[in-house]
Amino acid sequence: MTNAPEPFSLDDELDQTSGWDLDPGRPAADDFQSGYAEPGADLTTGELDLAERHELRRAAGLRTELEDITEVEYRQLRLERVVLVGVWTEGTAEDAENSMAELALLAETAGSEVLDALYQRRDKPDPATYVGRGKVEGLREIVAATGADTVICDGELAPGQLRNLEDRIKVKVVDRTALILDIFAQHAKTKEGKAQVELAQLNYMKQRLRGWGGNLSRQAGGRVAGGAGIGSRGPGETKIENDRRRINTKIAKLRRDLKHLESTRSTQRSERRRHAVPSVAIAGYTNAGKSSLLNRLTDAGVLVEDALFATLDPTTRRTTSGDGRVYTMTDTVGFVRHLPHQLIEAFRSTLEEVADSDLVVHVVDGSHPDPEGQLASVREVFAEIGAQDVPELVVVNKTDIADPMVVSRVLAKEPHAVAVSAQSGAGIAEALAAVEADLPHPAVEVQALLPYSRGDLLNQIHERGEVLSLEHTADGTRVEARVNEDLAGALAEYAVPAPA
Repeated sequence: MTNAPEPFSLDDELDQTSGWDLDPGRPAADDFQSGYAEPGADLTTGELDLAERHELRRAAGLRTELEDITEVEYRQLRLERVVLVGVWTEGTAEDAENSMAELALLAETAGSEVLDALYQRRDKPDPATYVGRGKVEGLREIVAATGADTVICDGELAPGQLRNLEDRIKVKVVDRTALILDIFAQHAKTKEGKAQVELAQLNYMKQRLRGWGGNLSRQAGGRVAGGAGIGSRGPGETKIENDRRRINTKIAKLRRDLKHLESTRSTQRSERRRHAVPSVAIAGYTNAGKSSLLNRLTDAGVLVEDALFATLDPTTRRTTSGDGRVYTMTDTVGFVRHLPHQLIEAFRSTLEEVADSDLVVHVVDGSHPDPEGQLASVREVFAEIGAQDVPELVVVNKTDIADPMVVSRVLAKEPHAVAVSAQSGAGIAEALAAVEADLPHPAVEVQALLPYSRGDLLNQIHERGEVLSLEHTADGTRVEARVNEDLAGALAEYAVPAPA
């Protein structure tokens, strides 16, 4: 007889500091024979990260095989056989199918095997069971026929909806938010990324603590009540209260840690602003090709994987424009339709890279069935983080596999857009020229005659300003340029009148 799995233990969970445990996956022996890199080749940082990630792939035989559901609403996702369920409340049937296809990609990215999917047309989700009573019966039959051990719902379900569905279909039910949190927990790499994911998980889990048969509502009392007997009875803290208090303590600690890490990031941004280094943020829908574009534009060598949320930790690279100006490009976390609010709050300090940038390169997947929907979803997040007024350049990516009519349609609707293929390199030169044209221009125009001993000032003009004219004379280098106020002050003693 198969032993039931160990119940989820909050005591074990809160001792962790970097998110949920993951099941070990297949060994790394095959990694360099799977297309990541040639054996013996010099690997980029991204290729090493990709090999490390695939070392942690979870084995297909590890499943929960739940027979009894206990303790907490949020449980780990191991590699499971899943059935997808959606409620279609608005839009066309094609929109509903696209939504379910995205949910299937999310499930597969989390390491699940999708067996079947169904969705129901309703004005709004059923308040008790998400889908209607008849669909619940049909879902139970599908689960029994396919041997599925998990049902994933395409929405954020209330604790009562999760409980009612589990009670009726007798397998674990996970909503869209828990699924995305699980993917983030797998992909977070840096200390800040892991802390942000754990904070989001705990905020999600805190609202979903519950028990069956009074398990979590028990107070200390007599032996029958699970207490220590005489001398220990009386008012006490219930188990659910104790767990919620410990979660709140952990959340407070994570917020303190993130505040410290945020100050470091703020210092770096302030230093870039002090030196007037323009910043460009590459943002967009998940798996739109942002990391591939960064690699094309800057030779960054960051991780690239055909998977949702492959990038969680932002990567900033310093690069130089055609006229010698220095600026930075930052690859940010991808967005998705109905991005969980907990994640936006937890990743707010990271997302501020977008709000504080001088230009947002908004990457959209031209091969996606609904690129306009991707643009709209990302702009909703921009508005939530205060980045809606940052200048935006739309880059329609994956033109090598996209329908040319769809690409033309997006370009016609977006007044400031270019089309590229980060895979083949087509259009990259035009995109780079558009980025450099949109960089902010220094405000102060100067005329200076620099002695040859002050080559350092001339170098700063090239890196931080725009050179309009340059002439080498017997007395020194005569330069006309636009620079920021700080550099203009340093050049003041060498100022000369403009030529007549």
